[in-house]
Amino acid sequence: MIYSIALDGPGGAGKSSIAKQVAKLRGIVYVDTGAMYRAIALYMLKNNVDIHSEETVVSQLENVDIKLEYRDGAQCVILNGEDVSTQIRTNEVSMTASVTSAYKQVRAFLMDTQRNVAKTTSVIMDGRDIGTVVLPDAQVKIFLSADSRVRAQRRWLELQAKGDNTPFEEVLADIEKRDWQDINRKEAPLRQADDAILLDTSNLDFQQSVQAVLDIIDEKVK
Repeated sequence: MIYSIALDGPGGAGKSSIAKQVAKLRGIVYVDTGAMYRAIALYMLKNNVDIHSEETVVSQLENVDIKLEYRDGAQCVILNGEDVSTQIRTNEVSMTASVTSAYKQVRAFLMDTQRNVAKTTSVIMDGRDIGTVVLPDAQVKIFLSADSRVRAQRRWLELQAKGDNTPFEEVLADIEKRDWQDINRKEAPLRQADDAILLDTSNLDFQQSVQAVLDIIDEKVK
């Protein structure tokens, strides 16, 4: 049986980490849509593209080739032949992606790829509009959230572990700014699908969050 799991929610909610672990435990494919949008953002930054000009950004898409590959058991993001898995995880790329991912043609550029994967194999796909736009017929829809300060703390700790000493208050401000951008964008705004289950992980650790997602999946997919 082929089935799809849509895992949506704001930045810093832990979607990617949880989705990766769930995919591993269930033996299904993890599709990191956020990484795809970040790769586009990274390309625009590297090439000094005016990200606030939708026409200019769209004109550059023909020069962008993005692939998700598995190397040594880990998912890698390949941008024009280069592994950019680490480069796309900066605050600058995150904020840029929040701008460029709002453009309709940028979303269309990636959506066909995302949907085609889900047609051929069972997937867990995380993002901000998976359950509402990309996979509206997904058998399992979960909206993962947490308090903004909790999400900022998690993101700040991740950055610290990588040697990035961005102050906590700056990380929090970026989280809250991106929330506002994602919720208020015209194209595919961040919102909980009507048939999605809300899972607040503010008071859950990683393993508890993973188990909560697994319990929802087991209830929906029998």
